[in-house]
Amino acid sequence: MQTPKMLSTVRQAAPSRTDAVVGLGVALLVLVLAGSRTGARLPWIDNPRPLDAVAVGLVGVVAGALALRRRYPRSVLVVLSAVALAWSAGHYPSPLIALTPLIACYTLAALRGWRWGLAGVGVTALTALVAIHVAFGAAAPAGIKGNAVWMAVTAGAAGTAVGYNRALLVATRAQLAREAQTREEQSRRRVVEERLRIARELHDVLGHTMASISVQAGVGIHLIATRPTQAVEALSTIKHISDQGLTDVKTILGILRADGDEPDQPRAPRGGLDQLDTLLDSVRAAGVQPKLNIHRSARPLPAAVDLAAYRIIQEALTNVVRHARARTVRLDLRYEPAQLVIQIRDDGSAVDPGHRDTNGKDGHGMSGMRERAVALSGQFTAGPHPDGGFQVRCVIPTPDQA
Repeated sequence: MQTPKMLSTVRQAAPSRTDAVVGLGVALLVLVLAGSRTGARLPWIDNPRPLDAVAVGLVGVVAGALALRRRYPRSVLVVLSAVALAWSAGHYPSPLIALTPLIACYTLAALRGWRWGLAGVGVTALTALVAIHVAFGAAAPAGIKGNAVWMAVTAGAAGTAVGYNRALLVATRAQLAREAQTREEQSRRRVVEERLRIARELHDVLGHTMASISVQAGVGIHLIATRPTQAVEALSTIKHISDQGLTDVKTILGILRADGDEPDQPRAPRGGLDQLDTLLDSVRAAGVQPKLNIHRSARPLPAAVDLAAYRIIQEALTNVVRHARARTVRLDLRYEPAQLVIQIRDDGSAVDPGHRDTNGKDGHGMSGMRERAVALSGQFTAGPHPDGGFQVRCVIPTPDQA
């Protein structure tokens, strides 16, 4: 099985093998052309010098330099330029050796950028001009110097373009990898946030339902022997509350089972300020008399604000029923132009242990209310009121309705 390290080694070894093959191919081609009559008759030198040990050595240097052109591009350009000058000075046949600096110029521009590419063009063009002067002297064919400079510029430009394209491809791949990683992180974050949201919904629904059932069951037990009619009413209330709670729990569990193919599937139990009357009835049935005051005209709210306001009120009233030992609770809703102000105050014990856990910190219910408010850029405060009782106050912005 290939590991990532092995694959990286293979990628690095492949270009080296390719360069070695290129160097060997160029060397063989030079030797073949130089040793053939066809190569000798090329318009290079009128009376070429036969191949000797020096020429073969120069060809070997070319092969080795080309094999290392990607690892040491600048050194290879210098070596091939020196070999081209030596080949021309020796008046050896075949002009192919004199063209090898173009390969080094291309490689330097592709690997080191346009600045080094421009320097490589200058070195290659100067080498070609010097080689032509050494080989031909004053008898250089017309236009050969211009062609040599043009070929050097072309090699440098081609290498720069290829290098830019490679860099762009690497940057694009890196950007795509970062975007993929970001999407994965966002997906994991959304999963965590969704779990927290569902846990909060379950806490609110079950907390309110079980608290109401517990109170009504206690009333029913107390009255079943002395006032059977009222006991029946308590049992009926328990059934209604439990049915509603089961419906909400089924909705939440349906969210967990949904595979995302049902766009109309609700993402939370239905709840809103339009259901306050039902909520207050359950509080009233638990023996606490609620009083609702709406300041200014009620108006439709954004869905997120409407649900958060309902859940905060539901949790606050549940705490009153379970822990406050209160007789009355006052709920004030103030519809201001850019925000909704919620205030719940009971007349029970000011130091309410039900709002804190065993460590003296806010319990899950209080934290859940605060999280709902903060998630909508709102404010949340809770604590004993100076005039007695416990007060919960929440301000939720409604900027789209300002």
